[in-house]
Amino acid sequence: MISYLFFHLPNNRILYIKIISRPYVVDSLLQWTIDLLDTNIVAQNSHKKILLDPHRKQQSDFVFVSHAHTDHLYSKKDGYLTSVTLASKETSRIARERGYSLGDIVHEHPGFELLNSGHILGSKGLVIDDEVYYTGDLSTRSRSFMQPAVLPQIETLIIESTFGRPEYVFPAIAELVHSANKLISDCYNRGSPVVLMGYQLGKAQLLTELFRHWEPMYVYDSIDRINCVYRDLGVDLKQASSFQEAECAGKIKKGIPWILISPLTHGRSKFIRNLKIKYDAITIGFSGWAVNSRYKYMMGLDYAFPMSDHCDFTELLAAVNKCKPKKIYTFHGFAREFATILVNRGFEAYPLERNTNTKKAYSNPIENSRLDSYL
Repeated sequence: MISYLFFHLPNNRILYIKIISRPYVVDSLLQWTIDLLDTNIVAQNSHKKILLDPHRKQQSDFVFVSHAHTDHLYSKKDGYLTSVTLASKETSRIARERGYSLGDIVHEHPGFELLNSGHILGSKGLVIDDEVYYTGDLSTRSRSFMQPAVLPQIETLIIESTFGRPEYVFPAIAELVHSANKLISDCYNRGSPVVLMGYQLGKAQLLTELFRHWEPMYVYDSIDRINCVYRDLGVDLKQASSFQEAECAGKIKKGIPWILISPLTHGRSKFIRNLKIKYDAITIGFSGWAVNSRYKYMMGLDYAFPMSDHCDFTELLAAVNKCKPKKIYTFHGFAREFATILVNRGFEAYPLERNTNTKKAYSNPIENSRLDSYL
């Protein structure tokens, strides 16, 4: 485009300046592409290749580890084929406690920003060059010592979709805790001990804190080790006794109620069956999947409450709206269904799944007949 500037000078002279402007062209080599390669989510351009919570070894410039759940860690023995691993100090500390090597770790690096994702202690999302945001596992609600996720406005959003179907909407935390406390009180009045069950990293620590007022409280050994790490990292968790040690010392008696924070396992497991036979223990599971009334029967639990460290469906939609992305990729859980819903709401959305063409926005109808995963 050509334009002119005119300046009036002394003696009735006029200065003409000819301006030639060229349209701004984005260097396509610097644009980020998102793909699923050999089960790994990969963000790359001509200069960088980043693996996002990879499941398999693959050559790259960077690896990002969002948090220390085992489905987001690669190997207990081997590191990554990369020069730099991005992770929070909490994630690296917890992963080390669980026997995982993350390689050469940095907590910050030019071109990247780690934001709280609200899932578990130390969980982060990753902003790449102010253009791409990968959420990792995401929670936008406050839960005791856990703060909600920080959500940036971004061009490209890669968002988890664990509960990306409309039926998965969770009650408020205060409501869940009130209902659980009432149930525990009834059990105590009958002399029945209560086993509170949740994933041993993240959920179990919240249960330890949310129900800290109950005495006596015991914790399963593997949870006790992680609780110690949380305290080392500054979380003021209750110092509960090891159940295994208390039982060996003869402190656990039938007819005297107590609380045990235990990993979420099937009610027919040997450990839980023994607790029921010896102490008439009552089991209460905490999981987002408990929205489905069949969950407690599938897991062999006495009771189940839908408490999750993930966003529910309405919170996922709110997160998308807050980020205002032009392009969205969904992963985990109901990735196809959530992408379909987003497309129907006017977004450009793609599910990151094996055998799925991510170059075309997904528009197949939601499959309502598929059974959910209950573990």
